[in-house]
Amino acid sequence: MSTMKAIVKTTPQPGVTLTTVPVPEIKSDEVLVKVKACGICGTDIHIYNWDKWAESRIGFSKLPQIIGHEFSGIVEKVGKDVKGIKVGDYVSAETHIYNPKDLNALLGQSHIGDNMEILGVDRNGVFAEYVAVPERVVWHNKFDIPYELAAIQEPLGNACYAVLGEDGDIAGKSMVITGDGPISLMAVAIARTCGVAKIFLIGMSEPRMELAQKLGADYVLSVNTTTHEERIEFIKEKTYGAGVDIALEIVGNQKSIADAFKSVRKGGRVSAFGISPQNVVELDYNNDIVFKGIQIHGISGRKIFDTWYRVHNLLSTKRLNIYPVITDLMLLDDYNDAFNKLTHPNRSAAKIVLFLEKKDLDEALKRKNLKE
Repeated sequence: MSTMKAIVKTTPQPGVTLTTVPVPEIKSDEVLVKVKACGICGTDIHIYNWDKWAESRIGFSKLPQIIGHEFSGIVEKVGKDVKGIKVGDYVSAETHIYNPKDLNALLGQSHIGDNMEILGVDRNGVFAEYVAVPERVVWHNKFDIPYELAAIQEPLGNACYAVLGEDGDIAGKSMVITGDGPISLMAVAIARTCGVAKIFLIGMSEPRMELAQKLGADYVLSVNTTTHEERIEFIKEKTYGAGVDIALEIVGNQKSIADAFKSVRKGGRVSAFGISPQNVVELDYNNDIVFKGIQIHGISGRKIFDTWYRVHNLLSTKRLNIYPVITDLMLLDDYNDAFNKLTHPNRSAAKIVLFLEKKDLDEALKRKNLKE
């Protein structure tokens, strides 16, 4: 096959196009993967909307470009220098395509290296029948993890890293999670699975806050019906008057950041994952950081491949049921309906996974029905 269908960002304006493009040629250190399933991420929505972030991050010069970075698939072809992967392997891939000679990579921090390419942002992505990826970022999947779950290990890894932090010391502790998007919901499920004793979620969508409770949140607080002061008072009341041990800031706006830093106790930890559209936010530096003696962990991607290892084990052993977060399973051809669901003002959808083939979609729908 010399051509394939793909979802492409063609012009610097809202929307994307399903079109026919050449199948990618692989370099000597790359593999060609036949995509089975792919997940839509918040980054894809930014690119779909072509907002200020997408315009500044990607720019007109890179268009047209295939978008998407979350996927699972089967290796179709390997480059001549590839040693650890063979045709027929079931794989996913790390989105952060790191430079192995970068200082951070040499120090074991590949996920935050300089000179990094992002799949679907800096190079053609996975919303296509085939994708080319370097061997160094390929993750081998076990066949007991279905396509739809293997496809979302990348965002699930974000949530896992945010929950566990650097030391994984979370068992028996309390946690606030801001937001009710897919990462926040996944974080609830991982926190419950890994032993967090008391979980608070601060959200705004009634359907997604109900999902949070289904996934294990003990308390949900709506920003629509409570004030910041009421939320902090409630959280402290339920945590011996001190605040939570851990706060995950997943949203990035001023109100969410204030909730996270005010709700965490002295000596606690804040995982900072949300991206602020303003870049500059107000923070009570003295009282919320210095005198509190807190730790702040910036969460950029996933730890390569430590986080992948943990997520894969949780899915493979079936200790973690993430199906409730996958609100929709659809065909790639129905991408417009999928993006409409995710950009609707009263959005109830969380994670949407797209399939390339109808038979795979039908099997996934059966599995999801059995799990819910």
